[in-house]
Amino acid sequence: MDIAETTKRRDLASRPVPVLARLPRPVYARAEQMQRKAATVAHAHDWVQFSYASRGVLQVQTHQGLFIAPPQWAILIPPHCVHSVVNAPHTEIRSLYIETGAMPALGTDCVVLEVSDLLREMIRHFATLPVEYAQEGAEGRFVQALLDQIHAAPPAALRLPWPEDERLRAWCRHLLDVPEAPLQLGAWSQALGVSERTLGRLFQKQTQMSFRQWRQRARLLAALPQLQDQQSVTEVALACGYDSTSAFIAAFRQLFGRTPGQFLRTRAAATSLS
Repeated sequence: MDIAETTKRRDLASRPVPVLARLPRPVYARAEQMQRKAATVAHAHDWVQFSYASRGVLQVQTHQGLFIAPPQWAILIPPHCVHSVVNAPHTEIRSLYIETGAMPALGTDCVVLEVSDLLREMIRHFATLPVEYAQEGAEGRFVQALLDQIHAAPPAALRLPWPEDERLRAWCRHLLDVPEAPLQLGAWSQALGVSERTLGRLFQKQTQMSFRQWRQRARLLAALPQLQDQQSVTEVALACGYDSTSAFIAAFRQLFGRTPGQFLRTRAAATSLS
């Protein structure tokens, strides 16, 4: 997917990308409060970025996929990974910039990590430290413990892989923009001049997911900002193309390990970091 294209939508305000020649310490914190839905231009850093929203929902887009994190999760972005960041309205962001030597053994693409209560509180405490915190003594040990918690955080399946074929990407963009849209495999196979079976094999090869798996995950990820905006579970289920609330709840639990109601309760606890 063309990242620049996805961040030029008319409903997006612009978020500035910080200009830093170097980090003042191995870990540097940056806080933002975004009232409107906004996006950065595509960019990359020389350091690791750990983006966490204490309120609202973050999306990180790369050439490999889309990564989404409501308050229970954060997105770890490796150095030199070209990405753009989109936030939902009323989002409070805590980003940690981490020197590469302090966070080794990362892959080449982003990963969504679960944020425990302990890690959330550690992020909050780190924001109270001076920018040039003492690297020795209690402050230095605390920062190392913070990095250990990030490194140990379990990954979550809040990722949508992009297919390499641009025609398939166009279809995926449509399904993301209109999550309630029907799948219409037959129409797509006719438009591309291939059989449904060939189309399904190509999509599976490029994304490691079937069409239906990809569409279901896209719908569930699209539900997160709506739930975060305190829309009812029934309203969200219908807006995301589900015929029944019970089917939506079952699919939501299967992917996220909790019901939408449990998600909302956890969200309320997570937003205490502000």
